[in-house]
Amino acid sequence: MTQTDHHAPRETWPALMKGWRRRCPNCGSGPMMLSYLKVRDHCPVCREELFHARADDGPAYLTILIVGHLMAPLLLIVFEAWRPDPLTLFTIFAVGCVGLSLYLLPRLKGAIVAFQWARGMHGFADPA
Repeated sequence: MTQTDHHAPRETWPALMKGWRRRCPNCGSGPMMLSYLKVRDHCPVCREELFHARADDGPAYLTILIVGHLMAPLLLIVFEAWRPDPLTLFTIFAVGCVGLSLYLLPRLKGAIVAFQWARGMHGFADPA
């Protein structure tokens, strides 16, 4: 069976890594995203259908979870160690939280779409 054969088993971890890179979970070379968070209807390289994706609020929840678990302890450590001015502390961590969130959000969406593709969820399953 070839990689594009829809009856071939789909491996989850390689698909997740392709999705993290915002690439098609099938071929790994075509871009998955049309814009920042908009998933393409089809992969421009292998023509894999991607319009079945239903990431909903999953990427946002995961982004909040990761950013919160990274930044909250870091905020406490910085505050306890150096006691910076509150406005300085707020500015640095606000920029850090926004930057990290903007970095993670499309990558987590790509990983969730790739997970759905690998597991055959929401219309990604074989038509048979």
